[in-house]
Amino acid sequence: MTDRPEPKIRVAIIPVTPFQQNCSLVWCTRTMKAAVVDPGGDLDRIRDVVAQAGVTVEKILLTHGHIDHAGGAAELAAELAVPVEGPHEDDLFLLQDLVAKGREFGIDGALNLTPDRWLSEGDTVQVGDVSFDVLHCPGHSPGSVVFVQRENRFALVGDVLFQGSVGRTDLPRGDHATLIASIRTKLLPLGDDVAFICGHGPTSTIGQERLTNPFLQGD
Repeated sequence: MTDRPEPKIRVAIIPVTPFQQNCSLVWCTRTMKAAVVDPGGDLDRIRDVVAQAGVTVEKILLTHGHIDHAGGAAELAAELAVPVEGPHEDDLFLLQDLVAKGREFGIDGALNLTPDRWLSEGDTVQVGDVSFDVLHCPGHSPGSVVFVQRENRFALVGDVLFQGSVGRTDLPRGDHATLIASIRTKLLPLGDDVAFICGHGPTSTIGQERLTNPFLQGD
């Protein structure tokens, strides 16, 4: 029997904050270089998973600016001396309000943040030898981005799309029609075989959501 090849990327999901947000540790298996995606809080839990994986974190990636996704980013970036990349600049107003939102929702240690690099449609981000394409997918927040690893048929979608649902749009500058357009024009064309990690709850595939997600039916 032929051994299966080592995947080029591995991912560990780390639920954080009272919202059980799916922070993800993503790493390149050849270089063991990693990115922490959406460190909303509970940094000790994130540190433990990084240590267990034996990887070197080289950056922090943010899908958007809400407190449960970005609240711990500034502290972790300073501690590790790594840059923060993302989200899109339209979420600046959220990142500048993280301290207040942390107090409001009981997320300790949240700090306001300006990323080292804003991301736009068509950009790429590198994790070790692995490249992710950036899609700007507004609607849940105006600056939401999605990270797509096309070779491995995998995406990190933040709160744009969930198993059986879509992101909330009753938050500041959310817009339901814009969100659905983002999903239809940016995510569904990726292909049914693309698996994704969302910001909360279980993983899914584009194909499963195309067929069963009630928000994507009835064209």
